[in-house]
Amino acid sequence: MSFVTAVERPKNAAPWSKISAGLRIAMIAGSVIPLAIASLVFFATGWDFMVVLLLVFLPLQIVGGGFAGFVGYGRRGILDGLLVVVTLFLSFFVLVLLISVLWSVIQAGSQALSPHFFYQNNRYVAPTSDLSFGGVGHSILGTLMIVGLTTVITVPLGVLTAVYITETQGKSRGFIRTLLQAMSGLPSVVSGLFIYAALIASGYSQFAGYAGSLALVPLMLPTVARVAEESLRLVPKELRNGALALGAPSYKAFLMVTLPAARSGIITAMLLGIARVIGETAPLLLTTFNANETNLNIFAGGMSSLPTYLYQNVNLGYDYAVDRAWGAALVIMILVGVIFAAARLASNSTPSAKKGKK
Repeated sequence: MSFVTAVERPKNAAPWSKISAGLRIAMIAGSVIPLAIASLVFFATGWDFMVVLLLVFLPLQIVGGGFAGFVGYGRRGILDGLLVVVTLFLSFFVLVLLISVLWSVIQAGSQALSPHFFYQNNRYVAPTSDLSFGGVGHSILGTLMIVGLTTVITVPLGVLTAVYITETQGKSRGFIRTLLQAMSGLPSVVSGLFIYAALIASGYSQFAGYAGSLALVPLMLPTVARVAEESLRLVPKELRNGALALGAPSYKAFLMVTLPAARSGIITAMLLGIARVIGETAPLLLTTFNANETNLNIFAGGMSSLPTYLYQNVNLGYDYAVDRAWGAALVIMILVGVIFAAARLASNSTPSAKKGKK
């Protein structure tokens, strides 16, 4: 009978966690001095904040990072210090931009939000009508129907494509992977123009919601297929080989072992695909047109969606119309958040997830 004894972690296992006093002082000085000088220049000269940030603070901060790297690790630490400063600065800059966009949408969109904004349509609303009438109820239904049909078409197709690439030895796997990469860079307006020329301009169909769904399929498919492919590749081969060793056929090993193990990844693929297309405007302008009334028939008649509603009201230019456009943008964010939360709750409530928690 053998016993496993715990081995103490070596003291030199994480040398990067040790910071000498000199390096700590250099890091503090390299951070505080540039901030103090930039603040002094800003208040003394009255220059624009962005000018001071980019022309004064950032160069001084880079010099401070290089100095700290030199103090800590010699000449080889100078480039590391510069890289750390640039990385942190760009990350913080992107974070500030993201928070600024979110805050702008929430602040401006909340002025238009009210209970009736979520269920009324724009049938009797003029561009100059105030915000006490009208809403995006018809656009919410249209968005859910259009994106829902796109999801129903795309998710099975994307998962089957991922299964073909990962589970078979077909000779066309490389071609399909290259085709997916090319489709991921397809401009959305080109997809809309293709459906418009094939179905609407040819007289085969009128403007309808299903045409918009078909235009969104090429945009959503690469995201779903590539993320599902990566999810299937991450499943340990030992699980599948174990099922095969027990005598299970290949298709049962995939359906009962590999696919359940990759379920959360496939749900993530679906979420990313929905996030990719739910805000697309150009394909829907060319295929679904727009409507101020509620249309529950996705196969006939113009259908409004949140992106086309937003685009239409921004183009009108009136103050109340622009407020409605901000409100529609906020509703899109809320809708995406609700869909993500619901899908995550559904994935966490699956039997495999519960077993994993136990």
